[in-house]
Amino acid sequence: MQIFRILFHNNGKLYQLHARQVSQGDIYGFVEIRDLLFGEHTALVIDPAEEKLKAEFEGVERILLPMHAVVRIDQVAAQGQNKILDIDGTSSNVTPFPLPGKRTD
Repeated sequence: MQIFRILFHNNGKLYQLHARQVSQGDIYGFVEIRDLLFGEHTALVIDPAEEKLKAEFEGVERILLPMHAVVRIDQVAAQGQNKILDIDGTSSNVTPFPLPGKRTD
């Protein structure tokens, strides 16, 4: 089974998700992501960040991301943690690409 880790920009934050399928979307300029993977919690310890992502993408069959929002796609050996990272420039070495309609001055 292939597992992909996808990093992408969304609303000024960097999202990290894991999925089984990543391909070029039917719509030109979009990356299609299917079969999102979320950790199955068998213990009492629950990660609130992953639960927030799970709730946000509940019922979603596929995600179409614009290519310019995708930072990186890696094929990994095992599923890792899904998370949302802040982009503040001090703790991150990822600089977001300027998006249309967002002023940079």
